[in-house]
Amino acid sequence: MYGSIFNLKVKPGHEADLLKTLNETSSDAPEGGFAFFVMQPDQGGDWTAVAVFKDKDSYVANANRPEQHEMFLSMMEHLESEPSWNDGTYVIGEVL
Repeated sequence: MYGSIFNLKVKPGHEADLLKTLNETSSDAPEGGFAFFVMQPDQGGDWTAVAVFKDKDSYVANANRPEQHEMFLSMMEHLESEPSWNDGTYVIGEVL
């Protein structure tokens, strides 16, 4: 499995709009996509998101889709800065 964990610095007052944007665009699961999570920490601060794909090729193919670029642009309207990305191979993964 391959994917990204990234932080989202949400503009104040844009939380609901960002959730709407993410919900509208995440309904079309990309080929090879397994999971997508967004967490709003209890203590506040940046949100954390996790994207999981079956392999790196699927992840890269999704990143290169025009629809993914449009989603990114829509998401950026609600963020103070570009997310910090941590891409890599998940070495342990299981559904509990």
